[in-house]
Amino acid sequence: VQLQASGGGLAQPGGSLRLSCAASVASLDHYTISWFRQAPGKEREGVSCIRGNDGYTNYADSVKGRFTISRENAKNTVYLQLNSLKSEDTALYYCATAPGYYSGSYCLLGTLFDSWGQGTLVTVSS
Repeated sequence: VQLQASGGGLAQPGGSLRLSCAASVASLDHYTISWFRQAPGKEREGVSCIRGNDGYTNYADSVKGRFTISRENAKNTVYLQLNSLKSEDTALYYCATAPGYYSGSYCLLGTLFDSWGQGTLVTVSS
C-alpha cells in the first residue's frame, strides 16, 4: 500500500488544518487507517484511527475533542481535521495502514501498521 499524506503547514494557536491521506488500494474496507505524529526529540505517538469497514474511530487523549478523523471510501482517502491547535501539536504527521480491524489502544500502536506515508509537517506558532 502506498500512502500520500498532505495538508500540513503553519497555523496559529487556536487555528485549524486538514490533513489528507490518499491510499493506493482498491478499497479501504479491509484496513485500519491511523494517524501518528512525532515531534522533535519525542517518541512517535498514535493520534487517531478509523476502521475502513465500519467507521469506528479512536483518539489519543491529547487530541480528543479537537481532532476529527473521517474517511471517504470512494476516494480511498482518510482525513484528519485539526482544530483548536496548540503549540504542542507541532510535529511530523504520518498516516499508516494495517490490514484488518483494530480498536481501542491497539489501533494507535505503530507496531501493527505495515505501510506508512512520508509525513506532512504541522507547525503551530504565532
